[in-house]
Amino acid sequence: MQRIAVLTSGGDAPGMNAALRSVVRAADAAGVEVLGVRDGYRGLHRGWMEPIDARAVSGILHIGGTILGTARSHTFRSIEGRQDALKMMHEHGVEGLIVIGGDGSLKGADLLAQEGDVPVVGVPGTIDNDLTGSDFTIGFDTAVNTALEAVDRIRDTASSHHRLFFIEVMGRQAGWIATYVGIAGGATAALVPEQGVDLDALRDRVRDSFDMGKRFCLVVVAEGQPGGARAVAEEIFPADSDVELDHRVTSLGHMQRGGSPSMRDRVLGARLGDAAVQALLDDCNRIMVGEVRLELNHCPLTTAWSQESHPPSHLLGLLDRLAR
Repeated sequence: MQRIAVLTSGGDAPGMNAALRSVVRAADAAGVEVLGVRDGYRGLHRGWMEPIDARAVSGILHIGGTILGTARSHTFRSIEGRQDALKMMHEHGVEGLIVIGGDGSLKGADLLAQEGDVPVVGVPGTIDNDLTGSDFTIGFDTAVNTALEAVDRIRDTASSHHRLFFIEVMGRQAGWIATYVGIAGGATAALVPEQGVDLDALRDRVRDSFDMGKRFCLVVVAEGQPGGARAVAEEIFPADSDVELDHRVTSLGHMQRGGSPSMRDRVLGARLGDAAVQALLDDCNRIMVGEVRLELNHCPLTTAWSQESHPPSHLLGLLDRLAR
């Protein structure tokens, strides 16, 4: 294998640049040329590829997002669009492709590998941590720490005003971010799509906390919870309620995606980028590289994107026991 291509796709995640740097330098060490694809699958089917060498990825470890760019591509979702992408790869002499992204990106990679003759290896890059085949995905640790910093700041003002805050965090239909932020941030509760919500019990818990002298309460709500944090707040404390409890709703939004990646995301990106190159050199195809119990792991692409990962019940139980 003499030439490979690499792209980042879907939502950006801190640590993607660490993975890209690792891909380029691992390939360079093996004597393999790398083409960087601009703007994800949109750039792939339009042929937006250019050589990227070891010097070009110098000084990017600490940069959030992705220097290659990412974009949605409706064209790539069609067979014709993917055939255009394969044609472009052939024209550029690409013999293998590495895709760094989440479930939608890896699904596209899987389809491309099935329909073409270019081997494809996936790298899990998403803050949602919702892929099977890796204990953690690139970007998750940074996103949790970014959200946690915001929660710590909100706690200060909540305590000053004897106030309840409903804080919405990202994660799509998985409650990983909400669970970890809830535990680390000392939340009264974390509402996640994986678990039903007893609103009456939550209302009683909040009131009991304040009655016992607590100066603040924080309820972390995953964005996958129906209606989000605002809907939960309105159901617990409707406009005609006789409960006088000062509360606010805050959505942390896309601030969780940006920022310099944590040590864990930089190291994970480095390990998985290198592993992806080695997988291509070992003639692997239609697999995602991951890390399970600190060991490198190969998982079929189809399994990685089709079987969602969710926080285990014991973590949710821990949060419940500690929120007293």
